[in-house]
Amino acid sequence: MSDDNMQDALADDWAAALAAQTEASQPAAAAVFPPKGTDSSANVFKPLSGDGATVAKTDIDMILDIPVQLTAELGHTRITIKSLLQLAQGSVVELDGLAGEPMDVLINGYLIAQGEVVVVNDKFGIRLTDIITPSERIHKLNR
Repeated sequence: MSDDNMQDALADDWAAALAAQTEASQPAAAAVFPPKGTDSSANVFKPLSGDGATVAKTDIDMILDIPVQLTAELGHTRITIKSLLQLAQGSVVELDGLAGEPMDVLINGYLIAQGEVVVVNDKFGIRLTDIITPSERIHKLNR
């Protein structure tokens, strides 16, 4: 086969491939961009099955069983390893929180509320006194 015949065959193969690609892409383009004057909202926005409350309840049910870690912080302190190794039973560690000051309640490390310590049936608990709003949480993240 001569070089001219080979180049012609290669050009024909490319032409056939481009024609096939053009044919395949035209129906997809028509679906994305319907002709003017047609109602495209019927294809894009499908009606919800059931009322909005049912859909919202189904969405929230999907996340109800996801475990999160709740942490209650009385305060912080920074000590050296030497001081840490000297701790024994009965040692007192001074925290930066003041007595009577509300404690922080964190979910997965993010502050969501503040509260006070309560004792119920010989067990400690937290009475929430202030819930952090979403806008306050975003403000604290930006600091």
